[in-house]
Amino acid sequence: MDFATLIGIVVAFALVLISISLGSGLDLFIDYPSMLIVFGGTFGATMVHHPLREVFAVFKVMRHVFFTRLSNSSEIIPMFVALAHKSRKEGILALESELETMDDPFLVKGLQLAIDGMEPESIRQILETEVECLEERHRSGGEILNTMGTLFPSMGMIGTLIGLVQMLKSMADPSTIGPAMAVALLTTFYGAVGANLVCLPMAGKLRKRSKEEVAVKDMLICGILSIAGGDNPRILEQKLLVFVPPALRQSIYR
Repeated sequence: MDFATLIGIVVAFALVLISISLGSGLDLFIDYPSMLIVFGGTFGATMVHHPLREVFAVFKVMRHVFFTRLSNSSEIIPMFVALAHKSRKEGILALESELETMDDPFLVKGLQLAIDGMEPESIRQILETEVECLEERHRSGGEILNTMGTLFPSMGMIGTLIGLVQMLKSMADPSTIGPAMAVALLTTFYGAVGANLVCLPMAGKLRKRSKEEVAVKDMLICGILSIAGGDNPRILEQKLLVFVPPALRQSIYR
């Protein structure tokens, strides 16, 4: 669970709701026609802009905003050093028993290819292609969120125009001015909230998550290729330490 994302969303919405409550009341900010215009219009326009399967797939991609847990160098480097020791001592086939204890499908796949005797360059091509596909899925999800972040204020403006037209056409009847004005103002409010508190921040976090996940997978690829090439554990460690910031580098062999 990414608590920063959860806390950020909760705090942002809580402060908005508290400020509304202190000023008047939440009931004044609930208007179903405005919701239909903004949320329904945004979702419909998004489906026009993107294929339907991608629109629904974005909900799966959004899980990475909240639930992604990435391995860090303090876990990856000692694991690969231990695997390198075992591989050089007992042979690479001895690593097959280690695969059952691993929960990362990408790591398991790469090591299995190495155990099966595939050439390191072929392993690199397969794993890098998988990383590219991962980036494309994340990029697609980010594009959809950005699209929705753009459409929310636009649909809010459309709702505002609808409300103003209704208001101007009913100036002779003062009782209808209030509801029309509510539609005009609340659609803009809903659009701003949907874009700036949900879609655009999530798109930014998804881009960050994607970069972090790709960096981890690049590190795993380096370790897998070192195992496949029979590198000395010390050499393998030095290759992996390149991915770690200098201030955080700690060698097992010191």
